[in-house]
Amino acid sequence: MRRALGFLLGLALLASACTGGDGAPPVRVGALYPLSGSQGDGGIDEHRGVVLAADLANEDGGVGGRAIELESIDVPGADAAPGAVARLDADGVDLVLGSYGSTISAPAASEAASRGMLFWETGAVGMLPPAADRGGLTFRVPPTGGVLGRAAIAYVADELAPSRDLDPTTLRYAVSFVDDVYGRSVARGATDAIRERSLRFVGSFGYDFRTVDVHDLVRRIAAARPDVLFVSAYLEDAIALRRELVRQDVPLVANIGTSSSYCMPAFGATLGEDAVGVFASDKPSASAIDPGGLRPAAAALLARANAVYRDRWGADMSPAALAGFSAAWALFADVLAAAPTLAPDDVADAARAIDLPTGSLPNGSGLRFGAIGTPGAGDNLAAASVIWEWVAPGRAAVIWPPAFARSPLDPTSDDDA
Repeated sequence: MRRALGFLLGLALLASACTGGDGAPPVRVGALYPLSGSQGDGGIDEHRGVVLAADLANEDGGVGGRAIELESIDVPGADAAPGAVARLDADGVDLVLGSYGSTISAPAASEAASRGMLFWETGAVGMLPPAADRGGLTFRVPPTGGVLGRAAIAYVADELAPSRDLDPTTLRYAVSFVDDVYGRSVARGATDAIRERSLRFVGSFGYDFRTVDVHDLVRRIAAARPDVLFVSAYLEDAIALRRELVRQDVPLVANIGTSSSYCMPAFGATLGEDAVGVFASDKPSASAIDPGGLRPAAAALLARANAVYRDRWGADMSPAALAGFSAAWALFADVLAAAPTLAPDDVADAARAIDLPTGSLPNGSGLRFGAIGTPGAGDNLAAASVIWEWVAPGRAAVIWPPAFARSPLDPTSDDDA
């Protein structure tokens, strides 16, 4: 076996032995995730999901009897992504999973495409550049940032406002976002939805999370007098922003955020009472999704995987972990199994031919990629997203859509983020 690359502090893991039981060489797959740095918490969770998918796939016979072997590299930030891809390429690995973070995904996918490698995005939601060859050699399994932003506005306008006897067209909507590829992607989806619905858009507030003056940011937001504030942020700035909204007593009908912050357990644990009533548009966790909304095979796989994850890491799969598991499983069990060879072009052809309905994967997604040349090229058009609510200190529940919500619109739900 060639030497696995990029192990940092013991965090990168091999998912299998060097060869299959019959002596066949392993299927070697790269895994690029932030296992340290500012995005390390979510990156570790998503990577664990990928590792678990490889382990369970190997228990079931691997890919055509060949064991899956992960070669994991810690990529703490965007600058490390091209070099990590180059190291995998030099080691003969041309199938790559990643990357949790949108700022990592864009350069990693572009570098992989330039080298003829297939890049399979398991969690990042941000926009990808043309160099990433979307739908050609780059595929994204989770919902895009635009989908999450649109879903947030749709929930407020179509469900929340009517449930409170409010006319959504009379409400004032504002968007606050971290000004990078992730934040802009999600904010654009929310902003487009506001404008397409002819809702009252009263302000867009971008900022650099490294230098933002949160007091001043909230002061400017408050001056716009929004009723609904959509937030696309990372964990630390999201927590600071929410605290300042409470401190300045900004009256809101709804404060709704998205991935990388508002649905993360640390958001609720840190804010306590100040998080209660806050919403998030994101992916589901293993404990929160109603398995009744899944196809039977996906529900059985979810139960199997979550039991192993809980035994191994002491917790249920978080949204990031479940996203990583579901996306990696789709690659290992569905796409690679259908590809005539494991060459990137053949795997890409197999991915484009897949059509799995919603509920086929353990996180509620299906698998159907947008065609090359279309606006959704390489994006999973059957990706599932949900709306969370923090219903009590440290406790969140999936409340929408009904197919995945254990207790739709029920503030007494016991599900945890």
